[in-house]
Formats: sequence, structure tokens, C-alpha cells
Amino acid sequence: MRRAKVLYKDKWAGTLTEDEEGYHFQYEHEYYAKKGESISLTLPLQEKAYHSTILFPFFDGLIPEGWILDIVQKNWKVNEKDRMGILLVACKDCVGAVSIEPLV
Repeated sequence: MRRAKVLYKDKWAGTLTEDEEGYHFQYEHEYYAKKGESISLTLPLQEKAYHSTILFPFFDGLIPEGWILDIVQKNWKVNEKDRMGILLVACKDCVGAVSIEPLV
């Protein structure tokens, strides 16, 4: 199981988890209670967790493409099909309000 801390404007907004059943995203209780902003239109703010058999398109869209993706794969030795692995190593400083950090 791999987990990632999802930050929105440098605040811990939620947790993304990958396990044998697929992917799960849940907003942090404190973030939800303070009526934080949704990280995406496709993941509106809600208390209940989201589940998917594939990486949520919003998170997949954060992954770099082209020559930058090639550099990520070579430097961190991540398979191009390992979308969660790429997300964890390459999306700590994304363009925009959302960033991803590994959660150990």
C-alpha cells in the first residue's frame, strides 16, 4: 500500500491511497470541517471517501509528460505504467495549487 499527502495551497487537504483494490482519496477531517476548497471539480468536497480502480484523472493530469516524464523515469527508475510511483516522485512541486508528498 502506498499513500500520499495531498496539499492544496500548502494545507493538508486529503490523502490518496493505492492498494490492491485500487485508489482511494479522502479529504482530511479537519480540512473538511473548516469547509476547505475542493482540490478539483471532479473531486468535490465531501466527507465520504472516493474510490476508483484507476488513478483518478485529476491526479493523473498532474504527472508530467514528454521529455520531462522521460527524465523522471530515468532519474528515479520508475516504470512509465506506475502512475502512483511517478506521482509520488514528480509532483511535490506542481504548477498550480495542488502538490503531492509521500506519506510514510
